[in-house]
Amino acid sequence: MHRFWTFLLSVVLSVSLTGCGGEPQPPAAPAEAPGSQRTETTAADGVQETAVDWDSLDYSYATQELPAEVDGHAIYGEIYIPDGIGEPMPAVIFSHGYGGTHSVGAPYAQVLAQKGFVVYCYDFRGGSSASRSDGSPLDMSVFTEKADLEAVLSMIRSLDYVDRERIFLMGTSQGGMVSAMTGAAHPEEVRGMMLLYPAFCIPENARTQFEALESVPEQVSFFSWLTVGRRYVEDVWDYDVYADVSTYEKDVLILHSDRDGTVDLSYSQRAIEEYPAAELKVIEGAGHGFSGDNFDLAVSYLLEYLGNHLA
Repeated sequence: MHRFWTFLLSVVLSVSLTGCGGEPQPPAAPAEAPGSQRTETTAADGVQETAVDWDSLDYSYATQELPAEVDGHAIYGEIYIPDGIGEPMPAVIFSHGYGGTHSVGAPYAQVLAQKGFVVYCYDFRGGSSASRSDGSPLDMSVFTEKADLEAVLSMIRSLDYVDRERIFLMGTSQGGMVSAMTGAAHPEEVRGMMLLYPAFCIPENARTQFEALESVPEQVSFFSWLTVGRRYVEDVWDYDVYADVSTYEKDVLILHSDRDGTVDLSYSQRAIEEYPAAELKVIEGAGHGFSGDNFDLAVSYLLEYLGNHLA
């Protein structure tokens, strides 16, 4: 029985940042591996699935700044590393949405790190006015963000305390769409994806707002807090997002609310029809983001997915 597949997922958020730049040191080996936490259950169709007693797992963790780089430009990121496991750990890469930062992923990262996952949260280049990565929002598009995530994925795969066979992508809104694009481009490197209210509406929204590509100005304000450049629209004008992302054949989990006023639920409903293997969990009454009881429910779905698909 694989030692590691008995402890898997949950994150926490209270550890100080220690320096920046250098690669974090792997955690010390434990006195005894928590192999007894894994149990086997059988699904209704007879397929063996792995259930994990998440309540019994409560790792402490360290948080450090860890940069990535793309085309000579720095990407700011923070990595959460569980303590005391002593062998390569599964990892989750969290990508924030339009106008956000790495801090959006902190509540999820805290939970997942407590459950034995390495979690990396980062700022897209030009992803917001508060981004700590290089770049301007005027040069940002979903394709520059895809390049950022590809650089992050390569960096995470190089860490000796990460199990490169068990790396998952997780993203919210635009970060969910970018995660889907990246997973489709790197199916052998991405074990699974968790997409939270993914903004598959972006190409259609761009074509709806402007009559023709020629009418797009040099600067565009989709929301009051962030002005992007013409490239943002130009890059998705003829882009068929569903045809692209649906080439990913591994399991995908999508979480979406029935009251999302920013990305309509119908975009995720179409996604599960396009994907070869995807499941949609609808969180009733939430908006474009999860908090309180809705956050707890979202976490339970994430843990269920990870427990069933990582063995």
